[in-house]
Amino acid sequence: MAGRKASTPRARASQPSAATLRRRMKLVESKRSTILQAALKVFSQYGLHGTSLDRVATEADVSKTNLLYYFGSKDELYVSVLRELLDVWLTPLKTFSVEQDPLVAIGDYIRVKLELSRDHPEESRLFCMEVMQGAPLLLAELEQPLRELVEAKVKVIKAWIDSGKIAPVDPHHLIFSIWATTQHYADFQTQVKAVTGRTLEDPAFFEEVLQNLQALILNGLRPR
Repeated sequence: MAGRKASTPRARASQPSAATLRRRMKLVESKRSTILQAALKVFSQYGLHGTSLDRVATEADVSKTNLLYYFGSKDELYVSVLRELLDVWLTPLKTFSVEQDPLVAIGDYIRVKLELSRDHPEESRLFCMEVMQGAPLLLAELEQPLRELVEAKVKVIKAWIDSGKIAPVDPHHLIFSIWATTQHYADFQTQVKAVTGRTLEDPAFFEEVLQNLQALILNGLRPR
């Protein structure tokens, strides 16, 4: 009787290489980014309740099934968009430090915030819409990461005041005023254009707005 042929163990599935994994991650991030940009455009036009996942999927040129692979629900997608734009809006504030010249730092902050209003008006309007509705889906982000960052920078501003580098002001109201004056040109762009016939996309108007906002705020901060 012929001996049985020795069986060989089934070959293990080969593991993807590091390069393959990196390519996959890039594809995933690229797809997520495409969906988030599409969602931002649609949410900023129609709001949370007026937006459907079908509309976002069409804008992103993906199937609804594919969209739900990356984001499990409309609320999850909406919060993801808001978190991304909150990070964009808050990053410039993180640069404040005690060692800086406060008038230079605050002047630069006004410029960067105005640039964000020019370059990311949809993000600003969507954030404004969410806050005006009581921030039902973003309140936790506002009460923790945002509050912690602002309180850290309030301490920096207080240190500038204590050292006599700027006039005594309430740091919270200073930050709120910068936010209000710069984001106005994005949130109320239609009104600004109706009154002046111009927007921040006009380089000369951008410089005019920047110089005036810096003068209004910085002149009020100069030590007396």
